[in-house]
Amino acid sequence: MKPVIWHNPGCSKSRQTLELMRTEGFDPTIVEYLKNPPGKDEISEVLVKLDIGPIGLLRQGETLFKELGLASMTEDAGLIDAMHENPILIERPVVIAGDKAAIGRPPEHVLTILK
Repeated sequence: MKPVIWHNPGCSKSRQTLELMRTEGFDPTIVEYLKNPPGKDEISEVLVKLDIGPIGLLRQGETLFKELGLASMTEDAGLIDAMHENPILIERPVVIAGDKAAIGRPPEHVLTILK
């Protein structure tokens, strides 16, 4: 199965992760998630593959995270809604390979699910 990367070309870590994957011989499907946000079900599936809760996939340093008061939100559904509606809040990059996923911070972390 071809890996998928939720990619933001404006992010250096995302670019580094994509380049590393290509250097290692992988040709991922690139999803520019800011232009094509994942659906709520897709976000939920990725959270299961990552084995984390929604707060772990959120960019907590983003101004919008603070503006929306997400630090005090306790309901997973609300956090998933926020990511779907505001994809800039999703940590990047996310690589999905079959039933596993990894966040590319550092980029080398994604290699653990690809090999």
